Amino acid sequence: MSKVRVAVLYGGRSGEHEISVRSAKSVIEALDPVRYEAVPLFIDKQGKWEPRAISPEPGSNPGIDVVFPVLHGTFGEDGTLQGLLEMAGLPYVGAGVFASAASMDKDHFKRLCMARGLPVVEYITVSRATADADAIMATMDLPVFVKPANLGSSVGISKAKDHWGLSVAVAEALRYDHKVIVERAITGQEVECAVLGNESAEASTPCEILPSREFYDYEDKYLLDAARIELPARLSDEKTAEVRRLAVECFKAVECSGMARVDFFVESGTGAVYINEINTIPGFTSISMYPKMWEHAGLPMSHLIDRLIELALERHTARQALRFER
Repeated sequence: MSKVRVAVLYGGRSGEHEISVRSAKSVIEALDPVRYEAVPLFIDKQGKWEPRAISPEPGSNPGIDVVFPVLHGTFGEDGTLQGLLEMAGLPYVGAGVFASAASMDKDHFKRLCMARGLPVVEYITVSRATADADAIMATMDLPVFVKPANLGSSVGISKAKDHWGLSVAVAEALRYDHKVIVERAITGQEVECAVLGNESAEASTPCEILPSREFYDYEDKYLLDAARIELPARLSDEKTAEVRRLAVECFKAVECSGMARVDFFVESGTGAVYINEINTIPGFTSISMYPKMWEHAGLPMSHLIDRLIELALERHTARQALRFER
């Protein structure tokens, strides 16, 4: 039987380039060499593809059976790459164009969640023209978190506790995006939950992140190796069930497919659960929680990769049955 040729796309032009490289290494190592042939496709920080680019013309990529994008952030997780793969007629792991774009934009993501009645933290959106600290403070009490609307891995995120800190945080976030989210700071637990599936999806047992810093920022995630993990999360059975239910509902709200990691806050005192964000291409590094949560559920990395490829082919087959012209 011939091997399935899996093009692993990684690198890219986003601020998460290095994380993508590490994720791709883990994915390639987990591919069963008996069943799969890995086809690494690297994209450098300037957007140059090595060894070659995928052609958008259907049928013009004979060396690829399925694509496994491990491109985090801009130009990989925001629907742009997914649009190219749809045009090329290639099966690919993970969310489609709409789900990728909607999930990447924190403002639109929150709107979709609210429309479905899902709990999100109170927030406002500001642009370069409206990014005035006085105006923000007239609307929201401090402290707040300030985030670029379209970025991941906590890049550009700051916690602001006073007027000066708010001005600095907004300026920092605007370095990465023209739209900025300012949301109420929650004191409580940071919880993550993995989702796997297409139209029928299931959620893993949640895990809890215990940051070594004031919040789980980029350095804490990838550089310091000091954050602690509780798997399963320190939640009651009822609260665990609520997180898992909300993770699947969030997955459905954005019409996601394949995989996603949904991040939550569980507020101290009130016990309220809030959806923070959804990651449609979660990390696959050696310390990433998406594969760890499924491993805890009895699905080791190699089997998880198998399942994700199966889901990609399943979704592609279903889309092939659709008509695009009269």
